[in-house]
Amino acid sequence: MTQKHAYLPELPPLMVEAQVRAALEEDLGRAGDITSQATIGPEMVATCTMNARQAGRISGMIYAETAFRLIDPTIKFEALVDDGATVVAGADLARISGSARGVLAAERVALNFLMHMAGIATHTARFSDRISHTKAKITCTRKTLPGLRAAEKYAVRCGGGSSHRYGLDDAILIKDNHIAVAGGVTEALSAAQTFAGHLVKIEIEVDTLEQFAKVLAHGGADVVLLDNMGPEKLAEVVAMNNGQVVLEASGNVDLDTVKAIAESGVNFISTSKITMGAPTLDIGLDISIG
Repeated sequence: MTQKHAYLPELPPLMVEAQVRAALEEDLGRAGDITSQATIGPEMVATCTMNARQAGRISGMIYAETAFRLIDPTIKFEALVDDGATVVAGADLARISGSARGVLAAERVALNFLMHMAGIATHTARFSDRISHTKAKITCTRKTLPGLRAAEKYAVRCGGGSSHRYGLDDAILIKDNHIAVAGGVTEALSAAQTFAGHLVKIEIEVDTLEQFAKVLAHGGADVVLLDNMGPEKLAEVVAMNNGQVVLEASGNVDLDTVKAIAESGVNFISTSKITMGAPTLDIGLDISIG
């Protein structure tokens, strides 16, 4: 039997460069880093170490490296850990050396991306660890910061979670408002089936057992989103479903409730907490002049 292998996620360097370039341009403004220009000679060089002040899961190393490279291609960036690695407090993450002005100009943008993405990866790992004894997988939503969706969803995967749809265009998710306007569960599903291409998944949200029964009777849904159902009702749905469709629980998901939700037998648990509620991971850069 061939053993399944899960490849690590990657982001296209072109996409990363566009995001980092925009952040650097925002920070540099109209005149560049005038503090460094005023206090540091152009010939001065610096060496520094990027260090994790807290234990956590790393994500965003390519963003940090890109920030230094875009400011000055001669700056050397040596990553000491890979994205997805779990580190202890005090762990060195990277060594950087080169133009002192360049290092200082890139530092904030590099750390902003890294701290934000590592924070999401770390928070996702907390959720994933709570449900590791079940078949359920934690997944993110479209609740991401504008312009940073790809980065944040990548960070979720580095933390052991999975990605929900990326946008409005890559899957059909029929929510309660769609159902209300369409005239009901059956009407919404029928219309979606007629519209969808053969590679487009259809998910529909329900919040009652009666609605779920209608979905099963009609067919056509690949995934059913179970909105704000407690563990007991989720277990009822799992029994009714008997493996017919993929089940995703959502609503009232936090570190205190996720274990019981997972133990109900659902396949996925979606929450915005891992993106919108994740605290940053404290990462610093210790610099010395060479």
